[in-house]
Amino acid sequence: MSRETSYARMLEASAKLQRNVAVILEAKASEAEKVRSWLCNHVTPDAYQEHQAHLKDTLGVHEQLIEVIDGLSKLNQGMANVLKAALRHDQEESSGFGNFDFGEKTE
Repeated sequence: MSRETSYARMLEASAKLQRNVAVILEAKASEAEKVRSWLCNHVTPDAYQEHQAHLKDTLGVHEQLIEVIDGLSKLNQGMANVLKAALRHDQEESSGFGNFDFGEKTE
């Protein structure tokens, strides 16, 4: 398999991965809206006897959100690295002299 074919397959896989991530994020957004609505209606200071319990539950929700954001950031970084590798390859080809050989001809 040639190097160009490998890069093309790598970019194709990256595009498929990005499409799947988009579908997952759409589902997560819908789920997050439901959770937000539930939290706003049920996780109120009146629902807790102690302030500490209320604080503990809300911090737990925030920790989960931070984990999701961290995971998305790592996924995004990985996809960016794939694109950087492909762009570096493309720049190397365009900055060179192509298939021209400027050396001396040997016969």
